[in-house]
Amino acid sequence: MDHYRLNNYALNKPGTSRRYPFDPQLPVLFVGEKMFALLGHTDGIQSVNLKGDPEQNWLLREQYPGNIFPGYHMNKRHWNTVILNGSVPDHILLQLIDDSYLLVWRGLPKSEREQIKPL
Repeated sequence: MDHYRLNNYALNKPGTSRRYPFDPQLPVLFVGEKMFALLGHTDGIQSVNLKGDPEQNWLLREQYPGNIFPGYHMNKRHWNTVILNGSVPDHILLQLIDDSYLLVWRGLPKSEREQIKPL
């Protein structure tokens, strides 16, 4: 999985957009007005920050040490950084993207949620 495939997968979700609020080289994926994925680089390797359930985040960090770790420049309990080097299987990564999207969607104001219906 790389940024290109991840971006294409995520942009097919309802209400998703790509923006550059921090840096022109740092794409961020939003559902409505809240971010759910930040595409970056860690030590020169593509990575993505994704929101997750705190208990699940801890388990993922234990299962994929060195490839999933507390979110860089994010709330370390709620966000993970995932290194996109093939160590985390694509199907797991796609599930993590889905989970992040849904967690953020659920936190949107009701009026925004009603306009965006997840698949």
